[in-house]
Amino acid sequence: MAEAVLIDLCNLTGSSKDCIQKSLLFLKDIVEKNTGNGASCVYIMCCQTPFGDRSNMEGTLQDFVSMQQVLWKDCEVVSNSSMAAAFYTVKKKLDEKNLSLIKMIVPWKRKASIKAYIDCLFTAVYKFEFEVFPEDCEGESLQQSFGDQHGLDILSREQLVDIQTDVQRYLGSLESLQGTPNILKSYLIPEELFLHGFTTRSGGISYVPTLSSMNLFSSSRRRDPKVVVKENLRRLGEAAGFNPEAFHPVKVDHANTVWIMGKPEPDWYDGIVTDQKGITIAALGADCIPLLFCDPVKKVCGAAHSGWKGTLLGVAMAAVHAMVAEFGCSVKDILVVLGPSVGPCCFTLSKEDAEKFHAIHPNCVRLIDSLRPYVDIRKATRILLERGGILPQNIQDDSVTDRSQNVTLCTSCHPDKFFSNVRDGSNFGTQIGFISIQD
Repeated sequence: MAEAVLIDLCNLTGSSKDCIQKSLLFLKDIVEKNTGNGASCVYIMCCQTPFGDRSNMEGTLQDFVSMQQVLWKDCEVVSNSSMAAAFYTVKKKLDEKNLSLIKMIVPWKRKASIKAYIDCLFTAVYKFEFEVFPEDCEGESLQQSFGDQHGLDILSREQLVDIQTDVQRYLGSLESLQGTPNILKSYLIPEELFLHGFTTRSGGISYVPTLSSMNLFSSSRRRDPKVVVKENLRRLGEAAGFNPEAFHPVKVDHANTVWIMGKPEPDWYDGIVTDQKGITIAALGADCIPLLFCDPVKKVCGAAHSGWKGTLLGVAMAAVHAMVAEFGCSVKDILVVLGPSVGPCCFTLSKEDAEKFHAIHPNCVRLIDSLRPYVDIRKATRILLERGGILPQNIQDDSVTDRSQNVTLCTSCHPDKFFSNVRDGSNFGTQIGFISIQD
């Protein structure tokens, strides 16, 4: 059962008022049927596609809107200059109401292009059901009435490029939310050798509250599509000084596999190490620890994602071992920085899992006898790194005495700065730690 109805009435240029009125009368029956079956919202998109003639658009829309207000008081007209703008505007309205089931009513010749826009701008959270207009309405072809001369069942490569360009151009025109990108840097990593940083929430275009605004990961279970994350990454790269086209994040598996860049890439890995210049590698984090590694002597760097499972599996030392084995690094030269992550103030596990951290060191757990003990995955990470030979002074975490130099802030405690799964639930955003070797 649809929660919302979305009607594509784009490319109205050249349509007569009489034709539009006939179309509205026909669509009125469809809308009444769907709203009677539970749909709470109806949106009518009026715009020009990238192929359309815009010359008479303004007058046509004014006529359409005035008639729509008479026919459907509960419908909302979304009028934009491009298809991408219209769809993105509707998506915001759907997200504000947390709606996911959409009935899409389209001219049949435009179905393929509409699907291409949906594939760009929506994730699998949204379920679209399509209904096409009949061949004619009171003797006239609706497709011809709407002036659609370019729709095809299968889009050409040029049409797909036009749609992608339309989306990218529109997203690129949006103002950044929450100011410009704010990047935290470690005092431990030498800036003359390595470009690095940990991102915060500001400076992107993601608007869903728990994803706003510099969300840097798209999931089929969340409402931010890949194109929005790509635009966020472009803005981050511009601010930080790296090329987003040469960007490689980990492919999280919550385990301890490390990819040595230059060797065959695994399907999933929680760490990357490289000696290649001009390549930015990154570890994702939204409570899990984004770890950055560097060896100033050999000019090698690494990034790893360490959640509680990865911590127990030793992903941090797995990255260190890869740097030593593949690039001849000395453990004594490797520097490690723990980025923003959930602190022991906010993170609990089952008693059974907490006991595994207690076995690493009792100081890693508080209230061990409770049903949900508090666990310090950062302390466990430091202990495992030191046991592996990393010098204590070569590890930066929340134990720094100068709090102004602390980049290992609690993600759950700082909603203004960071995303957090623990705090925000399943539709959470993601920040990153990134590093690259300076040319």
